[in-house]
Amino acid sequence: MSGNNARPLDLYWYLPTHGDGPYLGTDERHRPATFGYLKEIAQAADRLGFKGVLLPTGTRCEDAWIVAAGLIPLTERLKFLVALRPGSGTPALFARHAATLDRISGGRVLLNVVTGADPADLAGDGNKLAHDERYAQTDEFLTIWRRILSGEPADFEGKYLSAHGTDISFPPIQQPHPPLWFGGSSDAGIAIAAKHVDAYLSWGEPVDQLAEKIGRVKKAAAAQGRTIRFGLRIHLIVRETEDEAWAAADRLISHVTDELIAEAQNGFVNISESVGQKRMSALHQGRRDRLVIGPNLWAGPGLVRGGAGTALVGNPDNVAARIREYQEIGIETIIASAYPHLEEAFNVAELLFPKLGLSGEAAPAERSWDVEFGRGTRPKVAASAS
Repeated sequence: MSGNNARPLDLYWYLPTHGDGPYLGTDERHRPATFGYLKEIAQAADRLGFKGVLLPTGTRCEDAWIVAAGLIPLTERLKFLVALRPGSGTPALFARHAATLDRISGGRVLLNVVTGADPADLAGDGNKLAHDERYAQTDEFLTIWRRILSGEPADFEGKYLSAHGTDISFPPIQQPHPPLWFGGSSDAGIAIAAKHVDAYLSWGEPVDQLAEKIGRVKKAAAAQGRTIRFGLRIHLIVRETEDEAWAAADRLISHVTDELIAEAQNGFVNISESVGQKRMSALHQGRRDRLVIGPNLWAGPGLVRGGAGTALVGNPDNVAARIREYQEIGIETIIASAYPHLEEAFNVAELLFPKLGLSGEAAPAERSWDVEFGRGTRPKVAASAS
């Protein structure tokens, strides 16, 4: 191997703070997002050698910041990728939150900037701004937030936000601030990524399609005199054989009805303002006969789940080969999930880690950066980006 493939990926897992279960589209065998269950998943991920976990955000999720604060003392190495929503609080408040959480975790906090796409969700937070205005607000928010945590004068007077004379008494461990992760496929979103963030995340689009988007992000970042790392948010369905893996994929959506698909797709296409979500839906157009969209790439989750709507499905060798193809176009981190998340963490670690050069229960070697996304829902429907 050469180039990006010369070293293993960072592999992250997912905390289903909206609930979990073996099926999409039904409450059958649904597991509530109790703190005890989330602790089991986090401790398993920590022990198995996952680099970190993503905590989604949304009205159907437990609060990401509070869950992370509760789980940090119960884990040892695991990093926590926590949603940072610019429209739901002031930059100074979130700067203090980030610094405190970073300090009590020993530098294990990452921030996933979520501007938001669901009008109902946004209205609940009192944010009535239109799509491009929300990104303009995010630009102002991150300008102030980064200045505060970097120890620079935060004096700023913008169209949406202002800050004057703000400083921070207890700086974060990670300098100049905990790494910022972000995903946004619109032109406004890419502009934010280019200017502010450390890592850009995308949902699992076909390799050629994602390569084109990564190229646009790199070009935009270069215009700002910056470079960005890239990560992929995707589901993994890994079994010892191809037949077993595809049978597991079929079981996952075995309770999904045509009525539920129509309802979900209407929300994704006609209500959500997320360009990335529309790109996900366009891959299959809500049709069961169009779910295989590339080698080992399956769009079944996206029939009813918002956000991450694709999965790599197959035996360990084939799934690893597909991941290496993403690595060739610049992906350095995979943020993975599978239903149910506790058992599937073991499947992925035991079957896939050896194929990717990951060390199982040993902690992955520390590297200089970390990045990811989110909004999630219970398995019945998916109205968010996670």
